[in-house]
Amino acid sequence: MQYFRSFRVLAPLILVMSAAQVVALDAVDLQVSGPDTEVLTEDIRGVLRVQDALEAEEDSGRAIVAAALSDYRRVVETLYGAGYYSSSVSIRLDGREAAGIELLAVPATVDRVTVTVDPGTRFSFGRAVVAPLAPGDTLPDSFAPGQVAAAGAVKDAVQSSVEGWRAEGNAKAAAVGQSVTADHRANTLDVAIDIDPGPVLTFGNLIITTDSKVRDRRIRQIAGLPSGARFDPEELERVASRLRRAGAFGAVGLTEAETANADGTLDIELSLSDPKQRRYGFGVEVSSLEGATVSGYWLHRNLLGGAERLRFDFEVAQIGTADGQGGGTDYSTGVRIERPADLGPDRDLFAFAEFEQLDEPTFQSRSLELGVGVEQIFSPERSGSVAVGYLYSETQDDLGDREFRFLTLPVSYTWDRRDDVLDATQGFYLRGEVTPFVGLAGSSSGLRGELDARVYRSLGERVTLAGRGQIGSVAGAGIDDVPSDFLFFSGGSATVRGQPYQSLTVTNDSGQETGGRSFLGLSGEARVAVRDQIDLVGFYDVGYVGGESFYDGSGAWHSGAGLGIRYDTALGPIRLDAAVPVSGDTGDGLQVYIGIGQSF
Repeated sequence: MQYFRSFRVLAPLILVMSAAQVVALDAVDLQVSGPDTEVLTEDIRGVLRVQDALEAEEDSGRAIVAAALSDYRRVVETLYGAGYYSSSVSIRLDGREAAGIELLAVPATVDRVTVTVDPGTRFSFGRAVVAPLAPGDTLPDSFAPGQVAAAGAVKDAVQSSVEGWRAEGNAKAAAVGQSVTADHRANTLDVAIDIDPGPVLTFGNLIITTDSKVRDRRIRQIAGLPSGARFDPEELERVASRLRRAGAFGAVGLTEAETANADGTLDIELSLSDPKQRRYGFGVEVSSLEGATVSGYWLHRNLLGGAERLRFDFEVAQIGTADGQGGGTDYSTGVRIERPADLGPDRDLFAFAEFEQLDEPTFQSRSLELGVGVEQIFSPERSGSVAVGYLYSETQDDLGDREFRFLTLPVSYTWDRRDDVLDATQGFYLRGEVTPFVGLAGSSSGLRGELDARVYRSLGERVTLAGRGQIGSVAGAGIDDVPSDFLFFSGGSATVRGQPYQSLTVTNDSGQETGGRSFLGLSGEARVAVRDQIDLVGFYDVGYVGGESFYDGSGAWHSGAGLGIRYDTALGPIRLDAAVPVSGDTGDGLQVYIGIGQSF
């Protein structure tokens, strides 16, 4: 590497020269000798600026020479990264070594570039030491005597040791000295890195460095920085996550102060940006028998200057329901206001009101629900909520006209480990909700529960298997003691595709048709990528509805199966499914479903 020193001096001077002429450069000839040739060749070609200049159709010999000079360093760094420390690199422009071209003799044109690399022998670590280490900390396996002496392994070892000390509260831990010796006769690299842990620090104040429409007091309340507690980098991640989750801020940046305070505290600087306060969204889903569903929302962020979120939702379903399927158009609307961190950094207060009017195949109902509650964020993946509500419902079905008034206590828990909410390929999703209800004005009391579990597993890069299980139960009250929309039905896009919407019901001894007190649903999909943006899907769905609170075999089953196609977009996959009944006597013929996002 006899040219390594000279090209660093020549490059700045050559860059200011102005001899610009047309370059007749057709290709870069890269020749790499020795073992591991294929991998090295790919890595080296990826860093060559000469190649970039060619692809950009540079039009001057000066630009080609300047790129070649910078490539010496890039190639050498790539070789160091692979553990080669006795290599030679030659970059020749029309047969002349680039580093040897005189300042006043830069060629006006370059017709041929040849890069020749002899990596030499790969080095291994002789001595590999980073010290001192934090209690219980260990170095990466790649940084050890006998392992390939890759430059990246040294970097990873230093970073690992510093992070180990920071996890102990030593926020300013840093590498302060190093000794690196290459033994070219033994082809070994001895590395010794000194770490200065620095003192254990505690969190100081949160310094807000930018203006925001959210009040400073509320920002600090939402962030929840534990001033006075021992420094912990994971706590900083939680602070940033809380601020992003609040929904009132755009970019969130946390920076540690360069120096600690005299009392051993470390201030944290916070920079924020305010996004647009209002946003809205819409969704559409179409079924050949269920008709169309149109939904939307309008959101106001930072309503009162305390990061409050006000959201209105609406949905109109079963628009243009197919003839003979029963039912009509459904309407629902709701409003919800949330105040993040009102009862603690990870505890949000909310209030809601929802109105719903349903015109279903076997019943009609109107309901109004009001409530207040608290949502607890346990981690980025797990959350739970509890609320107190009042529900009024009017129901018309085969059992007659009835009114219900309940006090409710809905409790929910969500565990979401999907890699993508709209198009998961790995992980699982689990949501359970239990709603005890106390009857008022003669209404009965009981409990309603639902569980939705989904799992995703990829087989290679093109095949994803997805499974879903659903369980529902009403206990403590009879079928005629609860509103029809408390009961369970099966059939349609949300349960069993290929079967008509809510076609599986319970029929009592008097021939009256209602929903059931128990429900089981199972769905399986195989999603196969056939092109970059197109997946083919095969699916099979099964549903059960029974009159008892839990499965006892006295209810009925039905199933459906079909094929679908997904077209990937920035909004999520566009879904088209076609399904037919497989078992049961609740329907026949082909049904088609169109929507955005996977079916589950």
